[in-house]
Amino acid sequence: MTTPRLLIVGPQGSGKGTQGVRIAESLGIPVISTGDVFRANVKEGTDLGKQVQAIIEAGNLVPDELTSAIVRDRLAQDDAAGGFLLDGYPRNLGQVADLDAFLSGRGEELTGVIQLDVPRDESISRLTLRAAEQGRTDDTEDVIAHRLSIYERETAPILDVYRDRGIVDTIDGVGTLDEITERIRAALAARDLVGA
Repeated sequence: MTTPRLLIVGPQGSGKGTQGVRIAESLGIPVISTGDVFRANVKEGTDLGKQVQAIIEAGNLVPDELTSAIVRDRLAQDDAAGGFLLDGYPRNLGQVADLDAFLSGRGEELTGVIQLDVPRDESISRLTLRAAEQGRTDDTEDVIAHRLSIYERETAPILDVYRDRGIVDTIDGVGTLDEITERIRAALAARDLVGA
């Protein structure tokens, strides 16, 4: 079996957080979500957390250099030695280059990219529903549509890089949680990234 060094990509509302956790648990590897790492550092009041909090409170995105440094630090931890699943990183072409440089320095590379394919209107309806259920008044349809546009402009191009490497599996992200998980597992099994 090939070491599962995976990336899960999809627009907001595609279910990538949920599916990422399910797949990582079944493989016994950590999910490395930049959002979770940022939140943990902010909560713990680390120097990094203070930097991140100031940037986010100003309404800005965390710069690539800082995001890449955080991910490198997390990937260097022992539990990631046998594989990992990245969620939310790399998010643009600059971060792809940073990740490539870090992994190649360790004689490694990504072995699979899971692209959850969900129609735009489905993403918007899922996010609008989630906002209503969780009382997120700032998640209006306009805000959601803006976030999806950023994804389409900045993140979608990284898929072309990974497609050229032949490691992208596009998974239909519409269906029950179990149906989608099974589709992902089948694609990973075909690449010898999961045990039978």
